[in-house]
Amino acid sequence: MKKIITMCIAFVLLFVLLGCKSENDRIPLILYDESDPYILEFKNYILDDAAGNVDIKSYDSQNSQLIQNEIIEELLDDNPRLMIINPVDRLGAYTIINEAKKQEIPLIFINREPLKKDMNSWDQLYYIGAPAENSAIIQSEMIIELFGNPNNLSDLDKNSDQIIQLVIFKGEQGHQDAEIRTEVVVDELEKYGYELEIISIEICDWQRDKAYEGMNKLLFDLEGEIELVISNNDAMALGAIDSMIENELFVDIDENGIIDPEIDTWIPVVGIDGIADAIPYIDNGYLYGTVINDSQTMSLVLIELVQAILDGTNLDDLSFELVNDKYIWVDYKRYEPES
Repeated sequence: MKKIITMCIAFVLLFVLLGCKSENDRIPLILYDESDPYILEFKNYILDDAAGNVDIKSYDSQNSQLIQNEIIEELLDDNPRLMIINPVDRLGAYTIINEAKKQEIPLIFINREPLKKDMNSWDQLYYIGAPAENSAIIQSEMIIELFGNPNNLSDLDKNSDQIIQLVIFKGEQGHQDAEIRTEVVVDELEKYGYELEIISIEICDWQRDKAYEGMNKLLFDLEGEIELVISNNDAMALGAIDSMIENELFVDIDENGIIDPEIDTWIPVVGIDGIADAIPYIDNGYLYGTVINDSQTMSLVLIELVQAILDGTNLDDLSFELVNDKYIWVDYKRYEPES
């Protein structure tokens, strides 16, 4: 009987240990908000690329730093081998880093870059993302090809005043990428010689429905004409377009389902991210263009980095450049329709 009890205890201990090992080997992916279409696409790429290579489980912070902190606090109790974090607030990364550092758990941040001083506070911190200014530069290139010579604008200058009347849909006030994208696209256009009249900067928190509401209100109050819409992301661009269609700023005159700039009524709209929902709008002429925030490549890079950290291999042998032993930059690119 004593032998049977001993064997039972041994089996229980083995089960517990195996359970702990399984939990420890599972890598948490903590996202800021899965209702964000770009983040949802990014997550799906990560989980697909991880399948058969790394056991990753995702968690949704629902755009709440409080919820994210609670998720991370609970996960730290399980002592994971590393964590992947898409911060709700980049300023909140400081607390997360301090807690992980105590337990020597490496962190990989994605999409939202923590402050450099926080990233430099420990040698087991990494960031994968894209340089925000590049997306705005590519947007400005699209706009330049549309409006042409700044001293002799194209027919898109509807009132022929040689000034571009525009609206900007901004992500979040104070958000690093939103601030950079907004500032750089304006600076680039002014540097090229365009005179701009910014009718409104609508802050819509990256959300399609808020941009739809914002554009509706703007069009109700607006007296003059809008000649250009610049959006910090595709979701807001699509929300603005939905409103513009309802308010007949887009009119498919020949009713062929496609906006033809030579025939139909339209206003150029440019976005950023290259999400799947945006592609039909581009194909049908409602969204002039977008800049791909290449989450598909970032996902491959992320999985390679995760595997290298877990295996303890030399990070100098990675297939991509690790800048300052911390940063991995995946550049933006303009979306080009397939021919």
